[in-house]
Amino acid sequence: MIRNVAREIAMHLCYELSFTGLTAGELLEQRLASPYFESLAPEYEVYGELPGPSQKAYICKLVKGIAAHGYELDQYIEKYAKGWRFERIPLVAGAIMRLAMYEILYMPEIPNGAAINEAVEIAKKYETPDVVRFINGILGTFVRSETADAPPARAFWAASTCWDSTAMVASVPVGSRAFQAETACSRGAKSTKEKPEYSAQQAWSSSSTRWSWP
Repeated sequence: MIRNVAREIAMHLCYELSFTGLTAGELLEQRLASPYFESLAPEYEVYGELPGPSQKAYICKLVKGIAAHGYELDQYIEKYAKGWRFERIPLVAGAIMRLAMYEILYMPEIPNGAAINEAVEIAKKYETPDVVRFINGILGTFVRSETADAPPARAFWAASTCWDSTAMVASVPVGSRAFQAETACSRGAKSTKEKPEYSAQQAWSSSSTRWSWP
């Protein structure tokens, strides 16, 4: 398993941290097991093989670190998401930004530009172009404001396009129809007149979009 695949799996687990009753350690123990990977492999290519020792250690460091620093990371997201209510940010987008911010703050071996570029690449798979630009703009401003060194200019997209996602988001596990509906809704609902066939109203029993931390 290569690093970018491990990073995407870590994002899935960070997404689950927002609503699961499990601790980070319990979540990792359950999700990094063969039965779980086998159940998701037919639908998600990233679950085609278990992570090796180094990638497992990387995933565990990210998930446990984000669990420990979740409130701090959320404060940064809210600080730089100027003009947007925190509650409007999709959980997947939030997980992607948390992961990148944690790498930037607490994993100096990963260049800031690489952390942002990888976050953008993951976002392209799950979000609309507007949300991708939103994520990229927040991360770029975060690095320029909170760290001594900013990544190369080519790491950033133009962040002037406003994000206007109409998708509702909720607390649903990776691999479920609800998770698929969330990402499909975020990618495909360009206006209130264009909604996915499997709507959020049908899929999600909870409408909370706020990250919850002790």
